[in-house]
Amino acid sequence: MIRASDVGEYLFCARAWWLRRVQGVRVGEGQSHHLHAGTLRHDRHSQSVTRSRTLLWIAVGLLLLAGMLLLMGRLLAL
Repeated sequence: MIRASDVGEYLFCARAWWLRRVQGVRVGEGQSHHLHAGTLRHDRHSQSVTRSRTLLWIAVGLLLLAGMLLLMGRLLAL
């Protein structure tokens, strides 16, 4: 049986779900440094995704601008 909390946990972080459900890893006392390290890793990954998305939109914008400039150059040459 699949519980709603399992689905939510899996959607939030499939790796955490796998570690808990399949590997049986439990976060207990003395493991808080691992939890903190995982949180930092998630934060860095989130920043990388945001940076990549921003760069993608900048690239698309520049590509459209280049296309418009080429089109305008051809129209002016006529």
